[in-house]
Amino acid sequence: MSTLDWSQDLVLDQPELDHTHEEFVELLNAFGDTLDRGEDALPAFKALLAHTEDHFAMEERWMAATGFEAENCHSSQHAMVLNVMRETVRYAEELLDREPLTIVRGELAQWFPGHAEMMDAALVYTMQQRGFDPTTGECREPVKAATSAEGADAEREPAVSACGSTSCGH
Repeated sequence: MSTLDWSQDLVLDQPELDHTHEEFVELLNAFGDTLDRGEDALPAFKALLAHTEDHFAMEERWMAATGFEAENCHSSQHAMVLNVMRETVRYAEELLDREPLTIVRGELAQWFPGHAEMMDAALVYTMQQRGFDPTTGECREPVKAATSAEGADAEREPAVSACGSTSCGH
């Protein structure tokens, strides 16, 4: 049984991100398959965690390059998900409690599509608007910021604080 199906609904038309998302779904499904077979799923979960850490770090670099505020809700959600995943590993290793592995499987499968469709789509839109090339890290329309020589009253482009979600206040 598939934990989460890869579908066109998850495609954001940003090849590197789409590939990373498809890998996330494959690793989540491999983890779920291991659980379904009654095998030790911790190694598969750790592989998913490592991928997710790299995945989120990539998005964080892109957000920084395109002018997202450091403490935007997209980044906060990444931090929360990684915290839960790391705690799941800690429970399994230190407390010998494997129950959270089963719980987090369903939670990740439920969380991911909405995150991709709202928050990641907003990131892709911002990347497109700024002409950001993820391969080179260059922006055609770089974020304008006041330099110390320009002073505090200099015009600066507002940082992106919105996450794309209708459920948050940004």
